[in-house]
Amino acid sequence: MKKLLLLVFALPFSTLAQEVFPKITGHAGIVHALVTLSDGNTSYNFNNSYTVSFPVAINIWKTNKIGFSFEAYPTIKNENGTHKMTNFTLHPGILYRFTPTFTFAGRAAFETSGRYGITPVFTKVFKKNKFSNYYIAIPLPVRTGADKPISAALAVQLGVSF
Repeated sequence: MKKLLLLVFALPFSTLAQEVFPKITGHAGIVHALVTLSDGNTSYNFNNSYTVSFPVAINIWKTNKIGFSFEAYPTIKNENGTHKMTNFTLHPGILYRFTPTFTFAGRAAFETSGRYGITPVFTKVFKKNKFSNYYIAIPLPVRTGADKPISAALAVQLGVSF
């Protein structure tokens, strides 16, 4: 009887320490494009215009290492004294966690501008909290379509995951 009572009282506390999967998480951030290469030309974000994006995502982790992410974000461009939303990107992808603080996201990209492609993203958590983490990420978008030449870019993303 003592063993049964011990099991009944200890079992809930032992499962609290374990993570339950699937696990739903998310993130929100800000992305600053740095440089874009297209058709032999190099353009920098801060020269003649400024482009910024605001990604938000829902992540579904199947295990501690593998997950699926659905990210969406608007992009705003400021040029010649005016600013407007120039694009909206749908960004589904697969997540692979190398360590508790380093993750790779392999994302497909579908833009309202008519462009599409892939975006590999490398993410590093730099501050872990009890209910959230602060991270820096390096997205490397490659795009084609909309009768424009293929382009590749480098960006930096800062955000919070929860």
